[in-house]
Amino acid sequence: MSGFLGHFKTVTKHRFIVFKLCAKCGLVWRGLVHDLSKFSPTEFWEGVRYFDGTRSPITKCREQNGYSRAWLHHKGRNKHHWEYWFDAENDVQMNIPYKYAIESICDRIAASKTYKGKNFSTKYVYDYWIKTPKDTLNQNMLNFFEKVFADLRDYGEKYVLNKKYLKATYQQFVENAPTKSTGSY
Repeated sequence: MSGFLGHFKTVTKHRFIVFKLCAKCGLVWRGLVHDLSKFSPTEFWEGVRYFDGTRSPITKCREQNGYSRAWLHHKGRNKHHWEYWFDAENDVQMNIPYKYAIESICDRIAASKTYKGKNFSTKYVYDYWIKTPKDTLNQNMLNFFEKVFADLRDYGEKYVLNKKYLKATYQQFVENAPTKSTGSY
């Protein structure tokens, strides 16, 4: 029972933080619908089973099984994950549309706040970003996220979660960047 309640509280807290962050960026709807698939049976029950309160149950499930059904379900239904925009069959890594890219940033900040609690720092978000495998992310998006997470670390949340900053940075690294065979949407 503690896994059920703990996982439910964690998902709900995370979604609420994403909502607040997305609202700051002018993306209220993205915040409202963020991660609703986590309440589907595939994702929710795996989350309950592997819940420990210190990290994503997906990570624990992967360590024990080598894969996570919840993750496979989640990334295929949530456009804020860059893996959604990767066509493995054709090896095409597309640019992520602006609203989903911003939701992705809010998601990473919220996940860090959820799991780190009072030990949260913007440096942690950047450090987690550095450790994240990025082989399915195209160069434009890689540059964009790298800039945003470095600025988050150096200048803070208020600086980064500003519509003008986000739009200008996205335009610089994604919309105005040369595209090769990475595809775009």
